[in-house]
Amino acid sequence: MEIPFTELSDDALRGIIEEYITREGTEYGSEEFSLQQKIAQVREQLLLGKIKINFDADSQTCNLVTTD
Repeated sequence: MEIPFTELSDDALRGIIEEYITREGTEYGSEEFSLQQKIAQVREQLLLGKIKINFDADSQTCNLVTTD
């Protein structure tokens, strides 16, 4: 089920983004970004409609996925 990010509190949205960013714990690429920079990048992708938040009721987890 898609969760509109605009309906989440700022704290809830930040928590989802932080959990997603730190989930793998691996950097991909030659440039390092701070947590704040990564959060800003994900927020921008949400605003642009490049990604969305999906909630899986079975596992009770959220995931960020690219839009089609």
